[in-house]
Amino acid sequence: MNTLREFIEEINKERFGEAVFRGEVRYNEPMAAHTTFRVGGPADCWIRPHGDIFPEYAETLRGAAKARGIPVFVLGAGANLVVADRGIRGIVLDTGGWAGFDAAGSGAAGARSVFIRSGTPVDAAAEAAAEAGLGGLEFLAGMPGSIGGAVWMNARCYGRSLSDCLVETEILEARGKRIMPYRAEDFSYKKSPFQGRDTLILGARFALTPRPEQEIRDEMAALRRDRTMKGHYRFPSAGSAFKNNRSWGKPAGQIIDEVGLRGLSRGGAAVAEWHGNIIINRENARAEDIRSLVREVTARVRAARGIELEPEILFAGEWEEASPSA
Repeated sequence: MNTLREFIEEINKERFGEAVFRGEVRYNEPMAAHTTFRVGGPADCWIRPHGDIFPEYAETLRGAAKARGIPVFVLGAGANLVVADRGIRGIVLDTGGWAGFDAAGSGAAGARSVFIRSGTPVDAAAEAAAEAGLGGLEFLAGMPGSIGGAVWMNARCYGRSLSDCLVETEILEARGKRIMPYRAEDFSYKKSPFQGRDTLILGARFALTPRPEQEIRDEMAALRRDRTMKGHYRFPSAGSAFKNNRSWGKPAGQIIDEVGLRGLSRGGAAVAEWHGNIIINRENARAEDIRSLVREVTARVRAARGIELEPEILFAGEWEEASPSA
């Protein structure tokens, strides 16, 4: 195989056939168009399969690419992600065409079981649950990201984690698809058993509780107002930039404020003037601006307080040097 384009054409046409494969394929695709920070250089190939073909396609693509030494990066909604200015080598497999919400039968203690595909935006999942009169996902209202990414991160806000209602996760690994039942010991604050593994999350099943739809929607509206008031949508960002740690006795944002870092900037990136734990793309930031600012905030807090901040932001792609782990 001489080129990446020929490899993709082999997968799409010879293995699936033009009449079967549905989706988008782009080469040298700017990743700034696919991240909430709106930064990032080109992916050699960006591909978003659509519809029910996704699991089989993902398995075939990942297996064939591994055999030929072609890296595959799995992309959700691009929240909490900074892609290097040089971009991503190999293939970016976008899960956005694999979305859907399926409300199944009753579960334990009157709970309702729902299965949500990994590419579903978390806000859309919360909306679908509300329409079905099912509570438990309200805290996701107004949050960026996909269900797959939220399960991977064990997304948490407003005192709830996604694992609070998780029943099982359908995953794709080298040995194929399997169901991974939820175990409490596998999850903790913004940690899941999928981190650090070559695993593609296909979807997850949740146990939700029947609730009056209006009550659910009132709570979701209040949370969206709170996010707006906190400035989450004023500039491109990833929301919270650093994880909290209860042993510190106060949130990371408050610590950053007390060290006097609000407004600190590097190039076009800045710590928000209104919130210490939000880093924003204030003015045509580069990915390197954001990475440098994360490093600067981490170093200054360490020097001033002896506290080691852990970024929520993930760094991907081809950097000039190794990026910090996130």
